[in-house]
Amino acid sequence: MRIPSLTLLAVAFVASLPSNAAADKRPNIVFIFSDDHSPNAIGAYNRWLKSVNPTPNIDKLAAQGMVFERSYCTNSICGPVRAVIETGKHSHLNGFRQNGDKFNWDQQTFPKLLQASGYQTVLYGKYHMEGKPQGYDDWVVLPGQGLYYNPDFLTAEGKVRKEGYCTDLVTDMAVEWLREKRDPEKPFMLRVQHKAPHRNWMPALRHLDAYDDVLIPEPPTLFTNHEGQASPSRNQELEIDRHMDPNYDLFVDLTAEFALPASQETQDRSAWANMKRMSPEQMAAWRAHFEPLDKEFHEANLYGEALVRWKHQRYMRNYLACVKGVDESVATMMKTLEELGLAENTIVIYSSDQGFYLGDRGWYDKRWMYEPSFEMPLIVKWPGVTAPGSRNYDLVQNLDYASTFLDVAGVEIPSDLQGRSLVPLLKGEKPEKWRDAIYYHYFEYPSVHMVARHRGVRTDRFKLMHFYQFDEWEFYDLEADPQEQRSQYDNPVYAAEVAKLKERLEALRVEYGDETDISPRSAEWREKVRRKEVKE
Repeated sequence: MRIPSLTLLAVAFVASLPSNAAADKRPNIVFIFSDDHSPNAIGAYNRWLKSVNPTPNIDKLAAQGMVFERSYCTNSICGPVRAVIETGKHSHLNGFRQNGDKFNWDQQTFPKLLQASGYQTVLYGKYHMEGKPQGYDDWVVLPGQGLYYNPDFLTAEGKVRKEGYCTDLVTDMAVEWLREKRDPEKPFMLRVQHKAPHRNWMPALRHLDAYDDVLIPEPPTLFTNHEGQASPSRNQELEIDRHMDPNYDLFVDLTAEFALPASQETQDRSAWANMKRMSPEQMAAWRAHFEPLDKEFHEANLYGEALVRWKHQRYMRNYLACVKGVDESVATMMKTLEELGLAENTIVIYSSDQGFYLGDRGWYDKRWMYEPSFEMPLIVKWPGVTAPGSRNYDLVQNLDYASTFLDVAGVEIPSDLQGRSLVPLLKGEKPEKWRDAIYYHYFEYPSVHMVARHRGVRTDRFKLMHFYQFDEWEFYDLEADPQEQRSQYDNPVYAAEVAKLKERLEALRVEYGDETDISPRSAEWREKVRRKEVKE
C-alpha cells in the first residue's frame, strides 16, 4: 500500500525539530479505555448510580479536567468502535462494520502518524481487531474478548500466558513501560485498554464482596414494555427477564461443576472456560463467595418481577465490582505519572467503547442508538489547558479522537479524517461551526442479541432512528421524553421536525459517504430471520 503523503509530512515535521530531542516538549498522552462502561456507572456524571460511589478515582480525574456530557459513538459494538478510533472514519469506510470483520491494518491510522512524528506509541490490553497492530513501538494485546483470570496475551513474539487478574496485568504492563522502557527524550501515546467491565462480569477476588451489602438502585425503566416503539425494540434478545441466564451470566451453580446445560452449548463459554484456568486458590475463593449466595437464591424460589430484581442486583454487583478494578487502575496510572514527574505534561483521557444497559429499558448489553448505549464516557485532564471541573455540552463522537490526538501532537490532520479535533473545546473555546447533529449506523444483524440494523441522527433535542430492513422509524423529543419510552414518529405535532431530520439524515449520509444498502426486506425474510432460519 502506498504511504500516504501526510505520513511523509509527519516525517518532515520530525526532521524540523531541534537536534536536542529533549527539547520536544509536546504533551504525552495516556489513553485509558475500558469496555462497556456506562456513564451511568461513573460518579462524575451524576446519574442514578451515583449513590453507590462506583468510581472515586475516575471522579477525581474528572474534577481535574473536563467531563463531556454529550459524547457518543458511531456504532455501538466493541470491535467497530476501536476501528473508528484508530482511523477517524466511520465503519462503512474503515471496513470494520461488525464483530467478525477483519480490520485492514495497512490503512492510515492515527498511531502511525503519531509514530512518524516522533511519538512513542504503545498499546496494552484489549484491542479486538485481530491481526498484528501496526503503528506501535510496543504492544501486548488480548486475543478476541480475552479472559479475566490468567489470560493469554498476543505479542510480536507469539502468545504468552500471564497469571493474575486481567485489569491488574494490563495496568502493570503500562506502569512497567513508563518506569523502565520509555525513551525519556520523546513524547508518548500510551493506550491502557481494559477488558472490564465486559460480560461475563468476573470481578477480581478482592472485589467479589464489594457490593454484597449494597442495594443497587434500579433504573426508572427496568420494567418498560416497549409498546410505544418499533417492532425491533420488542424482538431483541437482551432482556434481563427473558435472556439473562442465571448460570451463564450470573454464575449460579457454576462453582461446583464445570458444565453448562445443553441449551447453552452454542453460547460463548468464556466464564466457564476461564474458571477452568483458575488456580486452586482462585477457585476456592470464588466458590467461597458464590456458593452461599446460590443457596439463598434457590431457597427463595423467585419468579416474575422478584426474579428480575434479583437478577438485576446480582448482575450489577458483579458489574460494579469489575468497574472497581478499572477505577483502581486509573488511580495507579495517575500516581505513577506523579512519581515520575510526568503529570504536568501528560494529557490523561478516560473513555469506554460505548455505553451499556444496566437494566435501563429492562436490558443489558449495547448496540442500540437509544441513549444508554449510544452515549459513551469521555473525561479529559490536560494540565494548564483544560479548566479543572469543567463540563462540555457540545455533540462529540469517538470519530473525533484521532483528529484530537494528532492536533495535540502538532501533526497535520489528514483531510480524509471524518472527525473534528476536540482541542478547541478542551481549551474552553466555542467554535462557531461545531456540528449540530450526530450520525449513527449499526450493522450487526442478524446476530447475537438480535438487534436490528439501524441508522439515525441526533441533534441537541431530537432523535430519528430508521430500522431500514423493517421499514420502520422512531422519533423522540429528548426534552419531553428523555427515557425514550414512546416514539412520536406518527404524531402530527412533530411532522415538520420529522421531515427536517429525514433531510438531515440524508445529508449526513452523503457527507460521510455511507452507500450501504438501506432498502427494506420482504416480510417473508423478516419472519425467517426472527425464526433464525436465515443468516445475513
